[in-house]
Amino acid sequence: MTVTATTTAGTRKAAPRRAVGDVVRFELVKQFSSWRVRLLLLVCWLGPGLLVFGIDQQNTLPSDTLFGRWMHATGWAGSLVVLGFAGTWALPLVTSVVAGDVFASEDRLGTWRHLLVTVRSHRRIFAAKAIASVAVIGLLVAGLVVSGIAGGLLAEGNQPLVGLGGQLLSGGDAGNRVLLAWLCVLAPTLALAAIGLLGSVALGRSPMGLLLPMLAALGMQVAQMLPLPVALRLALPGYAYISWNGLFAAPQQLGPLLIGVGVSLVWAVVATALAYWLFVRRDFTNLNNDGAGRRVLTMGILPLAGLLAVTTGIVALATGSGDSGITQDKVQRSVAAVFAQLYPFQQEQIHQPAPTAAQLHTSAVCSKSEGLGPQTGPGNDWRCTVSWVVPGTNVSTQAVYQLNVTANGRYAADGDGPVQVNGYFLIINSGKASPNPLWQFDGNVDLLPGH
Repeated sequence: MTVTATTTAGTRKAAPRRAVGDVVRFELVKQFSSWRVRLLLLVCWLGPGLLVFGIDQQNTLPSDTLFGRWMHATGWAGSLVVLGFAGTWALPLVTSVVAGDVFASEDRLGTWRHLLVTVRSHRRIFAAKAIASVAVIGLLVAGLVVSGIAGGLLAEGNQPLVGLGGQLLSGGDAGNRVLLAWLCVLAPTLALAAIGLLGSVALGRSPMGLLLPMLAALGMQVAQMLPLPVALRLALPGYAYISWNGLFAAPQQLGPLLIGVGVSLVWAVVATALAYWLFVRRDFTNLNNDGAGRRVLTMGILPLAGLLAVTTGIVALATGSGDSGITQDKVQRSVAAVFAQLYPFQQEQIHQPAPTAAQLHTSAVCSKSEGLGPQTGPGNDWRCTVSWVVPGTNVSTQAVYQLNVTANGRYAADGDGPVQVNGYFLIINSGKASPNPLWQFDGNVDLLPGH
């Protein structure tokens, strides 16, 4: 009996550890079994297309939204409107629901012990949950992209798009830039997802973990509306949700975009590493402990605040930017360049000979607050007088615009006369109404020095 018992005990083997792939599949099944994730999938894959198609059938357009006034002219404008909305609300919500709840759900259900006994590896559990979260978020983002593009193309087709530099982009060029813009916003989405992982690990079953990515995104949006120094603005991981606009400028403003993408990826790596550090050191034997407690401050908030300070310093040294980045000279050059591109386009629409931008000799004189105070910084009190020479004559003509320049460099120019140039919203061309490109137009001021 003794020998048999000894032999039996000796032949016992510990249950093998689960492979990461098996755990990832298990986590994906749990993610897709959640009604919240299923609802998000339905909304992301159908909502944008229906919304864009529905708006396109209306007489009024969201002209206060970037590219919104061009939704009747090209199908690509609708996808860009969706992208602007997604960066503000949809993508932060997606990261909150998916990444912000992936660890906290185990605390609420009390399933940590069962999961640890089954997988037998903290590292595999963390890796599987992180990979599954990124996969689900990627699928949701793909739905926003496909649905928005499909709805726009079904409504208006593959027509040229007017860029932020006033240039006319062919349908193929516009499509490539739209896809590249969506690809760029994946970086800040990963940063918010990593913040969600950190909040889910650190705060346990507390609802604050679920809300953390949304709160972080909201805080960064508010910060972008403030007159911050350029270096601090670019060091915030959410800046790439805005800087994709530079892809549609002329010339393309890639500097702020690349910095925004790089900063977002650094934040994603650091926040994920902090979440992993807290997770592998958590005491799962104590049922009353569902988070990191006081370590949330020392290993969560403080390191990210330090990262913001470091990246701000690096960006400031690399770019030499220490002010708002919006100067009188930059505004004047941008407005003149955009007008010079849009004027020939307008002349074509009204069946007049279209001059080249070089023939117009366009210039602009802009002032802020009627010339009182510093002629720098954002505000809705910019006023510009654009001058150009009518081709074939020596006659100089002028048009006036009121500008609202935001803190991130984007501006909207509203025509203030003469009536025949920028006084009408629509142009009737062969019985079809189309937007007057000179009535209102959008532009971008490159915030980096020397641009």
